[in-house]
Amino acid sequence: STGDILRGEIASGTKLGLEAKSLMDAGNLVPDEVVIRMISSKLDNNKYANGFIFDGFPRTTQQAKTLDLLLNEKETPITTMISLMVDEEELTRRLLERGKNSGRADDQNEKIIINRINEYNNKTAPLKEYYAAQNKLNEVEGIGSVSDISEKLNNVIDSL
Repeated sequence: STGDILRGEIASGTKLGLEAKSLMDAGNLVPDEVVIRMISSKLDNNKYANGFIFDGFPRTTQQAKTLDLLLNEKETPITTMISLMVDEEELTRRLLERGKNSGRADDQNEKIIINRINEYNNKTAPLKEYYAAQNKLNEVEGIGSVSDISEKLNNVIDSL
């Protein structure tokens, strides 16, 4: 999770973490360049890992292209992109439920949720085409129990 990487860099007081914190404290989003450098650092610190999973990143085609350049330099290209397929009505229901349990204000407001879904459809959904063109797209039905969905995801990962 790039959010976890970001929080870890900030907590560790790294140069990248301090740069990101300064941007965030000013109310700015952390630019893609900084996020990619953090990912690069994380990969360098885990050279002997038997693979990795990016959760929620990339979110745009431009981020995917930049990530591909980085991973090709490190000779560890993306093997697959897994897309969980869930309809908008179910996503909205799940997020509203999460809002009740987590206390997150953004998950308790249906208008905000709909806006986030629209942002996904406009900016992130095109990644499916990007990775499909590379024969790397795997779509997994995201409806069912957590254990059923986990099994489907594990089957995709195990098949690689």
